[in-house]
Amino acid sequence: MLRQADRPNDTTVEWHPVLAKQRGETKHSALTGRIIADIDAGVLKPMDRMPTHRDLARKLAISVQTVSLGYKEAERLGYLSGEIGRGTFVKARVTERAGRLMLDRNPDEAIDLSIVRGVYTEAHEEASRAALAALAADDNSAFMRPCRPIAGLDQHREAARVWLKPLGVDVPVERILVTNGAAHGLFLALTCIIRAGDIVLTENLTDHGVIGLANILGFSLKGLPTDEEGLLPDAFEAACRAGSVRALVLIPTLNNPTSHVSGPERRQAIAEIAQRYGVFVVEDEVYKPLIDAELPSITEMLPNLGFFVTSFTKTVLTGLRVGYLVVPPHYSIRAASILRVTSWSGTYLPAEIATRWIEDGTANHLLSVQRDEARARQKIVAATLGPYVASSHPLSLCAWLSVPAPWTEDGLVRSLADRGVAVTPSDPFIAGPNHGGGIRICLGGQLSHVALGKVLETVRRTFDQLPPVFDIGAIG
Repeated sequence: MLRQADRPNDTTVEWHPVLAKQRGETKHSALTGRIIADIDAGVLKPMDRMPTHRDLARKLAISVQTVSLGYKEAERLGYLSGEIGRGTFVKARVTERAGRLMLDRNPDEAIDLSIVRGVYTEAHEEASRAALAALAADDNSAFMRPCRPIAGLDQHREAARVWLKPLGVDVPVERILVTNGAAHGLFLALTCIIRAGDIVLTENLTDHGVIGLANILGFSLKGLPTDEEGLLPDAFEAACRAGSVRALVLIPTLNNPTSHVSGPERRQAIAEIAQRYGVFVVEDEVYKPLIDAELPSITEMLPNLGFFVTSFTKTVLTGLRVGYLVVPPHYSIRAASILRVTSWSGTYLPAEIATRWIEDGTANHLLSVQRDEARARQKIVAATLGPYVASSHPLSLCAWLSVPAPWTEDGLVRSLADRGVAVTPSDPFIAGPNHGGGIRICLGGQLSHVALGKVLETVRRTFDQLPPVFDIGAIG
């Protein structure tokens, strides 16, 4: 259930802004800047109701039109949300929304369909227990004692090479770094090549991690149009032709949140454009091990421009935070030095478990379990929510749902939360226009098929309902 603090506030917040208009700046721009600054500083909190246009205009001795323009710009930038008949509210930013809807939710409060995770079955429990028992019985000094090498122990990198080869990446171990998951690998890749102010391209709906990195590293992230195969080559080339593009970050296999899969020809087209314009490509392939068909790697086509990132967390075992980063040959030293600065090295203990599982076949066995479970769970989604499924894939761990009229995304999220179901709206994934919106549901974790069916029936019944009056016409 939503806590009271998560609900839109019916009492207007007491807000006393001071407008400090810079030379040449319009009043409404100064107001927008003040709104953003006070939201970032925590003066205005998510779900606070803003003063009415007229009341704020009177308080600041400015026109109602100026307030309207300031509010409208803050809405466009994603800081405010207007609801007809109720007022204007502070909108949860990506980090707050992620915290409220996606991270560390008490399982007693809601059935959590808001975060992508691998399925967890008895097979995973047995494998993890066996691994820990074997470690307890062995001499662990070989991986518990060393502080070097930074890029990973030799046997761990060799196992990574074996794991990467079926994913279409056949490289020497010198180009492989062991990381603490795919997010860590993505950060290392971007810090190798990106400087503040650089332009980085991605899909118009993409994993919220790269959106967060844009805020941290200070690059300009621009989302490009997609179709059922992901990024449109024509849009990519047009952006490159416009100039100043430094890199492309994309999830070509089972994109989060849309689950699209780029075919071989699409990957080839993207690689050719990147090569032609000298644009780096960071290939986030955390889900690629789930696909049982051979798909080429863009990184393999771009040996001097391609970075490849994958991990075990979504495909083998959620808690096994081990990732592998493949870098161009001339970035090996730089990537290792950034790794040392940020975390010294990948953590050897989980890397040792991953290595043993690669060598004895456990990793492939658990991967097979993930595939079987993904197929079974997607069949339940299709049977229960078929008319509302905007995009998915038989092997995906999530599904992207369209929002039925006259619902809004925020209204659906609130109503589902009231019914004990946590889902994620489009906000955290938006990197570009023309994405169509939607809601993501995730299918991993320990949910039984019966329990999943029941919670999806709740989603279906909610979608079939008319929304409460105050949500009609809400700006999501």
